[in-house]
Amino acid sequence: MFDLLNQLLPSEVSVFIMSMLPIIELRGAIPLGIGLGMTPIKATIISIFGNSLIVPILLIIINPLFKYFKKLKKLRGFVTKYEERATKKMENYRKYRMIGLFFLVAIPLPMTGVYTGCVAAIITKVTFKHSCMAIIAGVISAGIIVYLLSNGVYILINT
Repeated sequence: MFDLLNQLLPSEVSVFIMSMLPIIELRGAIPLGIGLGMTPIKATIISIFGNSLIVPILLIIINPLFKYFKKLKKLRGFVTKYEERATKKMENYRKYRMIGLFFLVAIPLPMTGVYTGCVAAIITKVTFKHSCMAIIAGVISAGIIVYLLSNGVYILINT
């Protein structure tokens, strides 16, 4: 698989694009970069950059998307329930929204990351500037954690 991907796109481009995809984000892009022959640090830097680049874009488009989806009969109920559920869950954390956003993105687990962090920021009405700062700080932290884990595996395999 790695050979086919390397033939289609340069490794750096593959990692960059992968880091911007929902669910995969940098948690999958860093190991991909290492698998494509990059050093762990190079794969991490490219992944952090790609994952951070989409934050302001998502923060700008999520609210209009939700408004549009609410106009669609088939999605209205889903979006409304999603917003209500997220708002209820975040009520207890409203005072600590920025640190909550940071940890939501920084902990590299499934269903946490930039996309979830941006939706949470919109729902909890964190300002654009503060959302960007908290989420990008979370991306950097998640990148460091995934780097440390991936680098450890890389060292074990190559010794």
